Amino acid sequence: MSFSHALFKAFVARNASYVIKKAFSKKYLLFTNIGISCSLSGLGDVIEQQVEYYQGVIKRWDPIRTRNMAIAGISVGTVCHFWYMNLDKLIPGQTLRIVFTKVMLDMLIGSPLYLSAFFVTLNVAEGSTKEQIVEEFKDKSWKLYLAEWIIWPPAQFVNFYFLSTKYRVLFDNGVSLLYDVFASKIMFNHRDTDTDDLKKQS
Repeated sequence: MSFSHALFKAFVARNASYVIKKAFSKKYLLFTNIGISCSLSGLGDVIEQQVEYYQGVIKRWDPIRTRNMAIAGISVGTVCHFWYMNLDKLIPGQTLRIVFTKVMLDMLIGSPLYLSAFFVTLNVAEGSTKEQIVEEFKDKSWKLYLAEWIIWPPAQFVNFYFLSTKYRVLFDNGVSLLYDVFASKIMFNHRDTDTDDLKKQS
């Protein structure tokens, strides 16, 4: 390895460390969490659309759909940020009993909050009426909530037991990338087919 190459690697490592430290500082943590949630929600939809494309479900990538999922990610990221900050203030500590309490509160209170933020924001971004939002929430929210009970209790045990508050949303979004793919599938399943059927009838 040449001296210039080693110097460049050291420069990149030092600056990356500085950026990460700043991003997860108290001053910028909210913006970091929102950015992470927005980006990975959009990425999850891109992955799901690729799967649907190769399955012949859709004919092309829909950037508006991805944009709306990313917007929903902003809303969920904001809710997650303040939920974790307040939960750790109200119930400090990392004993097994405290972690179990946090996991149960997260599933019984936090998850419904995330799902509500997700459904409302996504449907508002799509221009849905209040009646459509309520109907879609009734039809699809239970599927996502059931999936959360399968995925999140063990994941949140790791989150609450091993990680500090500032890394919780990052960990959540890392785990939830596959969940975001599933959420996109649930939210947009049959919509393209329904649209095509309406066009044929008109």
